[in-house]
Amino acid sequence: MGRLVLFFALFITGLLGNWLPAWAHKPSDSYLNLDVKVGQVIGRWDIALRDLDYAIGLDGNGDGTITWGELRAQTKTLNAYALSHLQLRSEGVTCPTQSTGLQVDSHSDGAYAVLHFKALCSKPTSRLALTYSLLFDLDPQHRGLLNVKSGDTNHTAIFSSENSEQDIELNADGLQQFFAFGREGVWHIWQGYDHILFLLTLLIPAVLERKEKRWQPVQDLPTAFGNVLKVVTAFTLAHSLTLTLATLQIVQLPSRLVESAIAISVVLAALNNLYPLFQGRIWLIAFCFGLIHGFGFASVLADLGLPQGTLLLALVGFNLGVEVGQLAIVAAFLPIAFVLRRSWFYHRITLLAGSSAIAVIACVWLLERVFDFKVLAF
Repeated sequence: MGRLVLFFALFITGLLGNWLPAWAHKPSDSYLNLDVKVGQVIGRWDIALRDLDYAIGLDGNGDGTITWGELRAQTKTLNAYALSHLQLRSEGVTCPTQSTGLQVDSHSDGAYAVLHFKALCSKPTSRLALTYSLLFDLDPQHRGLLNVKSGDTNHTAIFSSENSEQDIELNADGLQQFFAFGREGVWHIWQGYDHILFLLTLLIPAVLERKEKRWQPVQDLPTAFGNVLKVVTAFTLAHSLTLTLATLQIVQLPSRLVESAIAISVVLAALNNLYPLFQGRIWLIAFCFGLIHGFGFASVLADLGLPQGTLLLALVGFNLGVEVGQLAIVAAFLPIAFVLRRSWFYHRITLLAGSSAIAVIACVWLLERVFDFKVLAF
């Protein structure tokens, strides 16, 4: 038992250690859209101004606001920086890139620089290989969301620090896209630290029951499993519903409102472990706030501008990936929690201290998201 307690302590500490240096806001994304034509590729690359400011410094006077004049003054630097982190190859031969214009556009999480460019290919473009390395040295969690159009066909993929190369077979079917977004769904839940904190705060009391104003261990595994099943099912149904509505642009909410509400959900779920308000109805918290988390999940897909057929494929793959990632967390947490449910460690460290720490972290996130400033250095 002592070794198991130590292992569980290291497990929780490791998770919190990984959470703390994470951005509290929407993960850093860029959107790379390519239109493959005969002998050339026409590109549009949307990169967040906040990311570019961090990388090359756009805010010339340091007033916290990036103006069009400041951006235009850095056009050459921006073009050189971005295009040096992207390489296109057709049939093994590099396609030289050159900038053709610069604009500014808005996405769900703020202003983006829009870099227009073209790449000239001397070989037929039936297969396109891409190497993407933007911002990975500064933010390992950054992702590049790729959409390649070839005739009437769209191909999607996602670049990450672990997967910086893509080889697109332009005549291939959509199965590759499905698995690509499935993998992204898994990583999104694993790197969506506020989502994980919310889920864990709901799972912590799953091996306990409230009796005589005290948390007491459940008697058997089926009871604990039933509690987890209610929570996971409610959360899944809720976030799947709003993920679909948001991705299909049927219902849309401001990113700042969604991210703030997600922080509130983490605070309330953690406080409920300390001062139970929803006794026996934790699944209700999971469902109600799961609706908000679905809008947060949709941020990956909503701004990509995929056509309807491709969007539905990406939506299904991404959502299944989220569920796989979520079940992996449950499978790792529940057996250990069940064994330790009677120990002082679980009651005092995991339940009380852990829930208190999560509530504090989420409160900081909430302040940052509501008032749009940063308290922490991460």
